[in-house]
Amino acid sequence: MNDVKRPLPNLDERDTEDFWAATLDHELRYQQCANCGTVMFYPRSHCTGCTEGELVSKVASGMGTVYTYSIIRQSYHPFFRNLIPYVVAWIDLDEGPRLLSNVIGSDDDIHIGKRVKLSWEAHDGVNLPLFRAA
Repeated sequence: MNDVKRPLPNLDERDTEDFWAATLDHELRYQQCANCGTVMFYPRSHCTGCTEGELVSKVASGMGTVYTYSIIRQSYHPFFRNLIPYVVAWIDLDEGPRLLSNVIGSDDDIHIGKRVKLSWEAHDGVNLPLFRAA
């Protein structure tokens, strides 16, 4: 079972390919509309605030706060089954966007409001943004 690989994102998707390419440089990117100022994550081709405007790509500091979380104790996917228990959390980045990720490390100290920092998991052609206690 140790050779079971983590499912990885589609790196050729038009709206997200620049985001995934930036992970190779350990950059966690988000977008902000130059027209109305709306901050967005996940990458997309239009503003969710004004539906137009120029989207500017920015690099997050990698610091954030746990908005909410779940400790997964059962999984049928072979890769994730080997990680049980693991934490899936919505993370509020300091810059404003909220994203879904894993919080790695100890799951016995996880709580809403916990400060976390970015940690990278390396794969061929992409790095995945995960978080750990700050």
